[in-house]
Parts: sequence; structure tokens; C-alpha cells
Amino acid sequence: MIPGTEGGAARVHAILERLSGLHPSRIDLTLDRVWRLLEALGNPQDHLNAPVVHIAGTNGKGSTAACIRAALETAGHTVHTYTSPHLVRFNERIRVAGDLISDDRLAALLEEVESANAGLPITFFEITTVAAFLAFARTRADAVILETGLGGRLDATNVVTKRTLGVITPVALDHQAYLGNTLEEIAREKAAILKAGTGVSARQEPEVLRVLEARARDAGCRLLVEGRDWSVESTGDGFRVHRAGGETADYPRPALAGAHQKANAALADQVLEVLGDRGGTEGAGLATTTAERSRAFSREVTWAARMQPLDRGRLVESRPAGTRVWLDGGHNAHAAAALASLVREWSLTGPVDMVLGMIETKDPKGYLEPLVPWIRRLAVVPVRGGQTGAGMDAGLLARIAAETGAREVRVFADPEEALASLDAPNVLIGGSLYLAGDILERNGTPP
Repeated sequence: MIPGTEGGAARVHAILERLSGLHPSRIDLTLDRVWRLLEALGNPQDHLNAPVVHIAGTNGKGSTAACIRAALETAGHTVHTYTSPHLVRFNERIRVAGDLISDDRLAALLEEVESANAGLPITFFEITTVAAFLAFARTRADAVILETGLGGRLDATNVVTKRTLGVITPVALDHQAYLGNTLEEIAREKAAILKAGTGVSARQEPEVLRVLEARARDAGCRLLVEGRDWSVESTGDGFRVHRAGGETADYPRPALAGAHQKANAALADQVLEVLGDRGGTEGAGLATTTAERSRAFSREVTWAARMQPLDRGRLVESRPAGTRVWLDGGHNAHAAAALASLVREWSLTGPVDMVLGMIETKDPKGYLEPLVPWIRRLAVVPVRGGQTGAGMDAGLLARIAAETGAREVRVFADPEEALASLDAPNVLIGGSLYLAGDILERNGTPP
């Protein structure tokens, strides 16, 4: 339970509603609004007094951030974390020294940034990001983890220049309407978070890597790239990291489900190596041992709606014994490909059913292609959508699913009804973080 009162939650909701109404009617592709508000509040982004891990990429940002935070906290370090979007409550986006921000503190911060903004046009993400910087500047921590909201170059988080360690997770096609239609264009937006010092990148497509390397050279950034400077290999259930410094570390199976989580944890491991370098400006000696990282990756780390097993809660407690429900918020082809490897494993022991919902700005065909060979029944539902797009019409989504090769497709008006209709040993709920948040709220198991 997040500390605070029911009145505090209502107060937060009312302020967030007002802030949503400030969205500019004119497109302004700059960070000018953010800089203006930060200046009015004393530039809190310059007073974090801790190394900043700044993460951009298409997939794996949240999981990588969760692994880094878990390892640092296991080692006794305090960590501020800013991630998005939230699933059930806005408070999920801001962790202050390890704890979700309370309703009362969040409301006070939001009112402060609202007052300083003086009714001027600003996006919801911009003004709430400034609130996060205020929270972090006023409480001591050993490290700050920032996840970009969209892209990187013009993202509201891209205003921190002191002691930053840029991290690039795998780059793939997504949000093309905002970031560009090619991998190179998208990579150029995300690469802009790389600053002077050190950066760490996951394995990338060649055209993406060329863009990242060019940005790193221009910024004076030593970029450590998976497959060139460091690498990861599977060792049965576990994995082995060959670090950039020459050392090797062996880890057990990650707590987060899916083979792709080995790569995310390995990326976190290399970031932690940089943070622990006493000679580097980024980390100033934020030491974590391999044993502490191993415990964090295999036992401590959690990340809601990323192949999350729903093993308790109202929606699953009445299901037949021996059935499992999994929740995943991935919504693009790259995420679905990673998900498909796990679904394929399930299909070896019995049929797999799925509840699907997506927003209209996504590519349902690209998402479904790697999954439909392993799905027996597909129950399509509407989703509420939000700032990144309205929910896709369930009938249209069902037709696209059938055209993509889905075998048994039905449309339901409600996700609970859809879930109740499926009886496979493993049921996947996926396609949208908005759907995932709705399910967690209905299930009574918010993050």
C-alpha cells in the first residue's frame, strides 16, 4: 500500500486531471517548455548529487532498470527511480530512495510545479517529469535511474548532463509516428542521451550501432557494446557475462521470466561494473559484488506486467487447478518475438490461450505473427487506451488476428469474461500496458 490517505489519492487524481488539460495545441519539437519550468524551480536536475543512469531503447528499459535498482539496493545503496508509464497508479512512476512516493508528497510536488508553470502550455509527461526531479533533488540518494518516456533527444528526461551514464537497450521499430520510420531514425533519437563519459549498449542491429557509435564519438562517450566489448551466453537455466574489463561472472536463472531477461540482466551487470569504478565520474565507487547482483537478479528483482505470473488475486483464484495466467505488457514485434520463445515452451506441455487487446497506434500484425503459431484460442477485448493512443476496435483487431493466422478468435466486451472463457494450462494476457494495468486493478494486485 502506498502511504497516504484516500483524500490524498483523490487530490493527486484531481491535479493530474488539471495537468492533462495543459497539453499544448501547437506542436513544439523542443525542450523549451521543460527548460523554462526547471529554471523557474531552481534547476533541480542540476542538484541530484548522485550518478544518473539514463536508459533509452525500444524494449527492456524497465526490466534493465529494475535489475540495476535491485542490485544497488541489495548492496545497501539508496536509489531514486523514474519510470513510465504507470499501470494502476501514477505513484508507480516515482520511487524516492527506494519507496513509491506517497500520495501526500506527490500532491504537494504536483501543486508546486503547477503553480510554477502558471497555466502555460506543457505536456503531461514534461510537467510530471519536472516534479520527479524536484522530489529527487530534495532527498539524498546514492544513484538515480531515469527511464526515457519516448525516444530520447526531445524526451523530458534528457536535461541531465552531470555524471550521466547512458544505457541503450535493444532498438527496434516502435512509435514510428513520433520517432521515424527506419531503425536509423529511431536510433538517432535514442542515441541523444549519450553524454561525455561512459555509455553501455545492448546488442544492436548494424545500422543502429553505426548511429550509436557516431553519437558517442561526437559526445566524447566511451561506448561499451554487447558483442564487441562485452558479451553474454546462456548456460542452461543461467547465464555467463564476459565483462568489458576481462572478468567473467556466472549467474543463475533470472527471477523475471523469459530467455530475453538474461540479456537484460547482463546489460545491468555491465552498467553496474561502470557504476562501481572508483576512477569514473559516473559511479564514484558504487560497489556491488557478483554475489549481491546474483541475489538481486535471481530473487529480489520484480517488474510488473513483464511476463508476470498472476498466482493470486480475484481473477485467478477461481480458475481450475493446474492452470496459470501470465501478464505481459509488450506491444511490438520485438517484444512479441521474445515472448514467443516462452509461449513455444508452454505449448510443448499443453495448449496455450490468449487474451489480447491493443491500442490503435500499434502494429497488431507484427505483434501477432511470432505468437499465433503457438496460440490455440484468442479472446480479443477492447482497451481503454490513454495518452499514447486510443484503444483499437476489438472487431478490427480480431479480423487482423484471423488474417495473420490465428485459429480460434472470439471478441469479448470485457477482459474478465474473456479470461473466464479460456481453460488452457497456460493463459497469456498481452498486447498493451493499458490492458495489463486494467487486469492488475481488477485482480486487486497493483504494483
